[in-house]
Amino acid sequence: MRRIPAQLVERYQREGYWTQETLGDMLARGLAGSPEAGFCVHSSIRPYRGTFGEVERDARRLAAGLRERGVGPGDVVAMQLPNWREAAVTFWASAFLGAVVVPIVHFYGRRELAHIMATAKPRVFVTAEEFGRMRYQPDLCGDVAVVGLVGAAHPAAGNEHAFEQLLADEPMAGTVAADPAAPTLIAFTSGTTRDPKGVIHSHQTLSCETRQLLENYPPDRGRQLTATPVGHFIGMLGAFLIPVLEGAPIDLCDVWDPGRVLKLIESDGLSIGGGPPYFVTSLLDHPDFRPEHLRRFKTVGLGGSTVPAAVTQRLTDLGLFVFRSYGSTEHPSITGSRPDAPEVKRLFTDGNVRPGVEIRLGEDGEIFSRGPDLCLGYTDDELTARAFDDDGWYRTGDVGVLDDDGYLTITDRKADVIIRGGENISALEVEEVLLAMPAVAEAVVVAAPDARLGEHTAAVLRIREGQSMPALGDVREHFKQAGVATQKWPEELHRVPEGQDFPRTASGKVQKFVIRQQLAAGELSAIATGQE
Repeated sequence: MRRIPAQLVERYQREGYWTQETLGDMLARGLAGSPEAGFCVHSSIRPYRGTFGEVERDARRLAAGLRERGVGPGDVVAMQLPNWREAAVTFWASAFLGAVVVPIVHFYGRRELAHIMATAKPRVFVTAEEFGRMRYQPDLCGDVAVVGLVGAAHPAAGNEHAFEQLLADEPMAGTVAADPAAPTLIAFTSGTTRDPKGVIHSHQTLSCETRQLLENYPPDRGRQLTATPVGHFIGMLGAFLIPVLEGAPIDLCDVWDPGRVLKLIESDGLSIGGGPPYFVTSLLDHPDFRPEHLRRFKTVGLGGSTVPAAVTQRLTDLGLFVFRSYGSTEHPSITGSRPDAPEVKRLFTDGNVRPGVEIRLGEDGEIFSRGPDLCLGYTDDELTARAFDDDGWYRTGDVGVLDDDGYLTITDRKADVIIRGGENISALEVEEVLLAMPAVAEAVVVAAPDARLGEHTAAVLRIREGQSMPALGDVREHFKQAGVATQKWPEELHRVPEGQDFPRTASGKVQKFVIRQQLAAGELSAIATGQE
């Protein structure tokens, strides 16, 4: 855990950012206030229509079933599930028990899952027997005391149980007492390291973030559809926490299909609140889109990925109210524009600091932040030591500028991260997988501009003498065999011409910023391109 200065702890408590309420207490209070609010899963596999009260009852039945099996405060409950009802049941049950929940993005492959299981050491793991490319892998769960399988038809055997078998007949009442300063969530995020980083949040930091986001949302947002995976930090917040605090209906979809979403907008009166630009632009670009659809979503908040000015201007020209924000899994709400901010600030900056948050810029423009929603640190002590100082500041790795009114604009990233549709991809991880190919002597992976997703993964390869450049299909098969999530596969291949080298510093380090500039300017011709 990082060191949090005593004066900051006292300030956050005095000003009401940190309370003695646990995450389970906050959820129980919100659910009790809106038991008839709708809960819908729009899925061709596991559709569901019910209410908060009905889903809460099953969450309390699961809490009772896990409590009978010895699960309590501080125990780790991991879940790798799509946007299904069972994900909410598991998340809420964990919170009622005071357990530490570990949401895992459902498209993570074997490599990422093995790392997360070894790091988090869960006592409970809830997953689907299969969904899309995801398959239950029992050999990774040998040390897990309780495994719950959604969609399983077979009876309990060993540590494995059909999900329904974990639910007790009678629901657990109330919540289990826990220290509000203790961990309640570990969110694994890919980024600057080879393996996903485990970001630890407490009851206080996560509850603060939930209230923070809700207070900054514009009114009259409509009935919003959550398409971001609930295994992702912002998807989890938008699906299972903010609506409960607000008493607003929960609508989930497990597969992003723009055509189907447009039909749901018509049939169910849903709206799209925002997120990475792709979720909105893919609707606008779909052949079934009609201007009438815009009546359902008038407000769009953009973040989690590069937000081109052309996108914010396009949405504004269509009559949408657009605002941007900046944060990360470590520090979710650093800056953002309030609804009453001037239009030029909302569209072309990443906003000003959120309540309770402080930022400062280093000599090279790197952004340092601290605030009541900043995480406790990482599961890796070395990462924690590098990212946080003794005064409570977090080194974001991003570079930005502040205008005279205190609005921040992100201009670059020091870390080698590709943000594809809101998901972080580690360039280092992709490079290491590429280097396992026999023909590849050196691999450099950078972010390339993407009109749909903000960025995608581009690989520039130096090929061994006498070897042939691999085809994109060969690269995809190699990544598949390595068990790497599809979203991380290179979508653009380039080759360093024979007799030439990468642009380098005097010490021999590849100048990735030069390669990014060359790609953006179209100066590197692609050997192959293709997107899943």
